[in-house]
Amino acid sequence: MSRKLITFFSLLVVTVLVLAACQGPATAPQATALPGAPEPTTPAPSNTLPTEVPDTGRMGGWLDTLVFTSIDQIADAVTQLKADALDIYPFGSENSDAFQTTASDPNLAYTVAIGNAVDGFMFNPAGPTFTDGRLNPFSNPKVREAINWLIDRNYVAQEAIGALGQPQTVVIVSTFPDYVRYADIIRPLEVKYSYNLEKAKAAISTEMEAMGATMGSDGKWQFNGEPVVLIGLIRSEDARTFMGNYLSDQLENIGFTVDRQVRTRTELSPIWGRSIPENGEWHFYTGGWGYNSIARNSSNLFDGYYTPRAGSTTAEQGYVVSPEFDQLAMDLANNKYSDMNERREMFARALELSLQESQIVWVAGVNQFYPRNANLQVSSDMVAGVAQSSLYPYTLRWIDQEGGTARLANQGILTGAWNPVSGQNWVQEVVVQKATVDDGVLADPYTGLYWPQRIERAEVTTVEGLPMTKTLDWVDLQFTSEIVVPADAWADWDAAKQEFILASEKYPSGATALTKITVYYPSDLWNVKWHDGSNISVGDFVNNIIRLFDRAKPESAIFDEAAVPTYESMMTYFKGVKIVSTDPLIIETYVDTYDLDAEVLIGQNAFGTWFPTNRTNAWSSFSWHSFVPGYLAEENRELSFSEEKSTSLNVNWTHYIDGPSLEILKKYLDQAEKDTYIPYSPTLSQFITPDEAGQRYGNLQAWYAKHNHFWIGTGPYYLDQVNSVEGSIVTRHFADFPDPANKWDRFGEPMLPVLDAAGPAKVSSGKEATFDVLVSYKDAPYPSSYLDSIPFLLYDAEGTLVDKGTAEFVTEGQYAIQLTADMTAKLKEGTAQLEIIAVSNVISVPVFTRVTFVVGQ
Repeated sequence: MSRKLITFFSLLVVTVLVLAACQGPATAPQATALPGAPEPTTPAPSNTLPTEVPDTGRMGGWLDTLVFTSIDQIADAVTQLKADALDIYPFGSENSDAFQTTASDPNLAYTVAIGNAVDGFMFNPAGPTFTDGRLNPFSNPKVREAINWLIDRNYVAQEAIGALGQPQTVVIVSTFPDYVRYADIIRPLEVKYSYNLEKAKAAISTEMEAMGATMGSDGKWQFNGEPVVLIGLIRSEDARTFMGNYLSDQLENIGFTVDRQVRTRTELSPIWGRSIPENGEWHFYTGGWGYNSIARNSSNLFDGYYTPRAGSTTAEQGYVVSPEFDQLAMDLANNKYSDMNERREMFARALELSLQESQIVWVAGVNQFYPRNANLQVSSDMVAGVAQSSLYPYTLRWIDQEGGTARLANQGILTGAWNPVSGQNWVQEVVVQKATVDDGVLADPYTGLYWPQRIERAEVTTVEGLPMTKTLDWVDLQFTSEIVVPADAWADWDAAKQEFILASEKYPSGATALTKITVYYPSDLWNVKWHDGSNISVGDFVNNIIRLFDRAKPESAIFDEAAVPTYESMMTYFKGVKIVSTDPLIIETYVDTYDLDAEVLIGQNAFGTWFPTNRTNAWSSFSWHSFVPGYLAEENRELSFSEEKSTSLNVNWTHYIDGPSLEILKKYLDQAEKDTYIPYSPTLSQFITPDEAGQRYGNLQAWYAKHNHFWIGTGPYYLDQVNSVEGSIVTRHFADFPDPANKWDRFGEPMLPVLDAAGPAKVSSGKEATFDVLVSYKDAPYPSSYLDSIPFLLYDAEGTLVDKGTAEFVTEGQYAIQLTADMTAKLKEGTAQLEIIAVSNVISVPVFTRVTFVVGQ
């Protein structure tokens, strides 16, 4: 995948760790890092928006035009930036040389996102043999598990990525809050699965023999008299080339023959993403994933990476998961734990199982920088960077200038089909899509909490005892003893009748829920316009609700097996939704799930606001009338919204902006206009009139005639031109956008703390020892009111975690760690290590440092 976007929804599925520069101890030489553990990092400069931008009266985006092109190599992008042929490269890169070139040029600026991308290996799950009889070793989870020991993550991160990389062993990125919360669980697993070539070789040999393979006299594995040839799909554009060749070398060293297919994203995507796994066109792929916001709650990562619910590619849909891990991943995704102690136990087991089964083997976390012209400014998310920041389209502008053009380049665009249901979700596409899409709420770039965009306010009521809190004033959080689901709430969908199933029908004896969410939209909501001039309507909201049910029902005209796992997961917690009022719009949702933060519960779930934006599909708008041509085309088996179904039907993947799909979509738009077609008529005809349908189809016809595509949204920019031959996309300022251009320009520089520690160079076992910790920001003490805690972890000379605790407050900016006699008595002679973590309240990114000291008697 080309930095596949991972969104955090219960229906499926990031912490600015700043530029890596290892921080040495205050009093003693730094010991070798714990096996498999990320190196500590210190902050690098980040150019950000001023805290105040005057209101000029402009509405929508600050710019007039955004021009997107493709530049594969960051070095070429920086060269073009220096030559004033490019304005910003929002895709992000970990290339150290390109970073140094950018940092040293006064005409260029940059932002840094930490831990915003991860690289690893995906494996073909089919087997044990393919349809032609070849053996697939990676169908065996014990072989996949052993790959963890085969990889020296520290070496790969350093050699492939350099200062911007750090080793990663578990699914939780080291800058996520849950990594700190469960560091005492994670660190031992990082040690257990650290590089051990002999252990990997022995484990793989045992499993290969059990699968019927033999080692030939030439030292190569054979199966049924033929060499076991592994087909490795290796990306050619970035650090994953080194990563893929490294794994190939290691596999060859233990007896495999590797066919290295070093190619671009465009060449490899159809193989791993669309081929039938059982046909054996590949064995492993060098995958890359990016995060679109800070993950304050990592509960859904297991479900979003390791199960068939991870995505719609044929590879992900083919994942084989043990029943225990599958259920645990789903329960965690749906926050099915009663308290934090149970959550901790579930995380501990899920982390173990994720490594034992290793549908994905993680290699490195990537810190990326985003270079740009120094006169261009933009809000950058601490984890998502620029490309995936919720706020980038709203804040991108030339300093002291209104209007103008910005030239943006990604590592590829037009890499796959765009559609509002299940289209391409690569980061390269998302950076363009986000400019065209608006939403009910938007993510805070520093905390990962959410702020109202289209909604006005919200109320969350949850059952007493659940560990949910709220921070921001727009959410009201209440606790109660019981929440009853109204009898007239919509609890499910009857695809045959095209009607909602009421709670009274689905739950004849009544039903309760753990949480009730009520969202309130403003009275002027219905003035919001789609890009084709149509006003948004309640029909868009209801159709968006139907979307989550219909495709998973065999009776549906667009039934898709790929949608079933997501639907089944949703129905383990979804209890009902009720539209209380349409003017103003008020929607109640009842679910048997919750989140640690009420704002995140609303912001990261499709049921949070029901605003017609499909964030489970990268970032696309969901107007009911632009959905119809694709619906009718799929109903007639001429196109398919999902990549997997398009493969099985041997039809084109529905593409709303380019290619042969357009002619088919136009045919069905003509039909819909002629018939004044209302989708799901038994239900939507209650909310959509024939007059509205006729007007909307007329608007879409005019839009297509002018722009030659069907992609419309409600965002600050509209998609104007798609130049597939030239490889460019042009978006333009949407004059009817309802908000002032400066609405989101209030975010200043994030207060990322700087952490220093000092203490004795030698500690006697069984004796007390004190270490001083200094926390600052711009050389001033970091306010204690901004700090949540400063936990520490104590390791012995073998890298084993022996104890943990929390630093004590001394004075502003100064804390003390007291190692008791009992603590130091657990340390063996040699070089011990104290890992210290600063956890801030105002940014959701922990900062790490380490101090080493010698332990003696």
